[in-house]
Amino acid sequence: MTQSTQPPQSPPPAPAHPAFAQVQEARAASLQLRVADWITKFAGSMPFVYIHAVGFAVWMLLIEKSPWPTLTLVVSLEAIFLSTFVMIGQNRQADFQQAKADHDFQEQELELKTNTELTRAIHAMTAELHRRLIEDPDQRQK
Repeated sequence: MTQSTQPPQSPPPAPAHPAFAQVQEARAASLQLRVADWITKFAGSMPFVYIHAVGFAVWMLLIEKSPWPTLTLVVSLEAIFLSTFVMIGQNRQADFQQAKADHDFQEQELELKTNTELTRAIHAMTAELHRRLIEDPDQRQK
């Protein structure tokens, strides 16, 4: 008896929050934002750390003797640029959070309006039932 084994299928991705989709579309439209996102993603990865560890070791052992003034300059400049990319990433996160908050506020306002209308309708029906059953008992006997 032979069983065919199929690899397990991953579940479909969860639908993105509408605000997230809007922010992603806006960022995808800009080349410089896509480049900044790629750099930020790479700078926050372990390959980035490994490349720098090897690069710094090679520089300190083979290229420049202590106290490594050129290496210090390069690292300082890199820190300036990387901090800028970190801030760009934080701005992206802030844009998403604001878009999400705006979307959620609109949805909550719509829900509040709908609930208010339903509450008023239930109140009107309850008042009418009360009037018919309690205030006009003669009407029920007819």
